[in-house]
Order: sequence, then structure tokens, then C-alpha cells
Amino acid sequence: MKDFSKYQGVIPAFYACYDGEGAVSPERVRALVRYLADKGAKGLYVGGSSGECIYQSVAERKLVLENVMAEAKGKLTVIAHVACNNTADSRELAAHAQEQGADAIAAIPPIYFHLPDHAVAKYWNDISDAAPDTDFIIYNIPQLAGVALSVPLLREMLKNPRVIGVKNSSMPVQDIQMWRDEGAIVFNGPDEQFVSGLAAGAIGGIGGTYAAMPELYLKAWELFYAGELEQARQVQNDCCRIIYKMCSAHGNLYAVIKEILRRSGGPDIGSVRAPLAALAEGDGPIVDECVTMIRTAAAKY
Repeated sequence: MKDFSKYQGVIPAFYACYDGEGAVSPERVRALVRYLADKGAKGLYVGGSSGECIYQSVAERKLVLENVMAEAKGKLTVIAHVACNNTADSRELAAHAQEQGADAIAAIPPIYFHLPDHAVAKYWNDISDAAPDTDFIIYNIPQLAGVALSVPLLREMLKNPRVIGVKNSSMPVQDIQMWRDEGAIVFNGPDEQFVSGLAAGAIGGIGGTYAAMPELYLKAWELFYAGELEQARQVQNDCCRIIYKMCSAHGNLYAVIKEILRRSGGPDIGSVRAPLAALAEGDGPIVDECVTMIRTAAAKY
């Protein structure tokens, strides 16, 4: 029986780190890794939605992972999202992730054209074949990819011994139960239901707001496994209120989060890449309110 303990816990989705000119900054990548390691994160999910992967080149995504691994290797579990909208580039990133020593690779299905299940399975298996010694995780995010994981498709993928589970970012908690019933490990994706996802059997969480308030998600994890469910729900409610406030800004969510990090004493990792919207005039007070909400919630627990 395979030991999946390295995947248990709070795994922040890693943000894109840019310099003042908007280029990937190796120094800022490394600074964010150190920051999250010091906060107690179990691992990092690199190159996914929070990493602005669809706006970065293959070379840039390699550069990010190389600098993450330089800081994280042997200290944090690293899952590298390697999907591109074509198989060749995805395979190149998968092979590179294995060379760098990533613990697992992950991939969404191809976007835009809605492929049949057998074509999606071939795409994922072709990617997995390029990293034959590395675990593979399906990334199910139908609201953005436009394609939803089904039980028959998961069953087909589980014939591949490297496929271990699903990063599930669909909103129904029932999906977590379904994927687990098929023998997959599951990571909860929607941050607003972290505690509910754990209750449904998720092995841990991978989330886009974790790095903005890691102490809160770590506390929710601790309370859940201590059996303090009411307190865990209270922490979750605080996280949700903060997320709703973040989403009230005009700028892109990740532009807001990066500024929250900076104003909270974390590393400056730049803004977001166009066409994502940078912070808008009037977003500053919302960012400050989020910083205060995070500090106040953390002080409570």
C-alpha cells in the first residue's frame, strides 16, 4: 500500500512572482517559498490557476519550478501543474518536473475544445508517460476548464498506476465522496469549503487563498483533527468572510492577495500579468480591511 502521508495537510497554491517589469522573478519565487515554509505549509502546488499558468510560457514555468525546488526540495511536498493546451508542451513540462524532483505532477483537461473522455484520458496518460516515476493528480475544475471529471473517466485513469488522485475544485462536496469511493485520494479545492471537504474525506487542501492567511487554514486543520468541529467551522466562517471581502475589489483576486501579502509583511511578489486586472483605484481600503480581518481572526485562535 502506497504511503500518501506527504500529501496530507495544507498545501497553498503558489502565486506567480514578477519583478517590477512583469517578468518572472527567481528571487521573489524563492522568497515566497521561504515565507510559506516558515508559516508551516505542508507543500506547494506550483503552476496552477494561482500561478497564472495560462499566461506564462513553457520556459517561464520551468524557471518558476526550478527556483521553487531549489528552496523546497526535501522540506516541502511539491506538486507541479504541467498542463498546457497541447500535449507536446505538457509532456515537456512533465519531464522537467520529474527531473527537478517534484513529488507529483497535475493537469487540467485541455480547454476551449470540449474533448470526449477517451481523448482527455489519452492526453493525461501521454503527460504521465513523460514522467514515469512521478505521481499524477487529475485537476478537476470544470467551472474554468469547461470539462468535468466523470466517474467513468476517473475509472479509466486509475488503470494508470501513477494516477493517485484528484485535486477537486468543483463546488459539490459530493464529488469528493465519489472520487474517494473509486479509490482516489482527493484534495479539497474550493477554499470556502475546506472544513466540509475534510469531513467528506479529502486528504488535505490545495487553495488559492491559503498563502494569504495560512495560519487560519492551519488552525482549521488542527481543530478538525482534534475533533473541535464547532471551532473549526468558526475558523472556516472567518476565512469565508475574508474571501468575500477580497472578491469585492475591482482588481483580480490574485492582485488583491499579493498586495495583502505585501502589506502583511510578507514578500513583495509584484502584481498580476495582463489581461488579469491589476488593483484598481479604490481597492486599497479593501486590501487594508482584509489585512485587519486576517490579523483579528488569527489573534482569536
